Amino acid sequence: MEPHFERLRIRRFLEAWMADIKSQFILNFIEKDRWRLLVDGLGNTLKITAVACLIGICIGVIIAIVRSTWDKNHLTMRPGIGKTLLGIVNGICKVYLTVIRGTPVVVQLMIIYYIIFASSRNSLAIAMLAFGINSGAYVAEIVRGGIMSIDEGQFEAGRSLGFNYVRTMQYIIIPQVFKNVLPTLANEFIVLLKETSVAGYVAIRDLTKAGDIIRGATYSPFLPLIGVALIYLIMVVFFTWLVGRLERRLRSSDH
Repeated sequence: MEPHFERLRIRRFLEAWMADIKSQFILNFIEKDRWRLLVDGLGNTLKITAVACLIGICIGVIIAIVRSTWDKNHLTMRPGIGKTLLGIVNGICKVYLTVIRGTPVVVQLMIIYYIIFASSRNSLAIAMLAFGINSGAYVAEIVRGGIMSIDEGQFEAGRSLGFNYVRTMQYIIIPQVFKNVLPTLANEFIVLLKETSVAGYVAIRDLTKAGDIIRGATYSPFLPLIGVALIYLIMVVFFTWLVGRLERRLRSSDH
């Protein structure tokens, strides 16, 4: 009879646990339409990630071109105003990379929100800018590595076609670089998506903040936070799958 009573006890425990989960689900998500907080928060998270990614790519490509141009040509450039200006801009870029990569993104976000744009209350736009500036430093190193990996013969091919350095970069080098680094840039997008979870520090109702608001309203931390974690996990798995397909397509196009 003992196995029977043991199974009965386990069954009652599971039934009670499921009933508790159901009541907690209703309390946290159904009552007062609290699920809408997660939907709105998810929308803000995706907006911040998408715009910040574009800003980061723009900043990163410019810095990568400056840094790689200096690294490749400063020993052979003639002394003059051009070399001096390029050296100054390259130095500024190195400082930017050191500062951004050497400080936490949440600190950068708070400095930009509470100090630089203290008079503005458009927190969403400020977060987009802050995360874009942060992402730009990492994109710059990704793209610079791609440019430095291009064979020198590609630059010579551009010169043989009558292209100057700018046109060679525009029409020959950069297209090859983006093809090579696109999977890495896609992974940077996934990292950026997770980093936006600290946007709540500047009063933005992102996905993480929405879960915390529900937790504070219901005094029930389990389901809101687990729900937020599952949404992030689903997004990361989905984008990782897309990156995998992109990598396979790029490999197949090389053959």
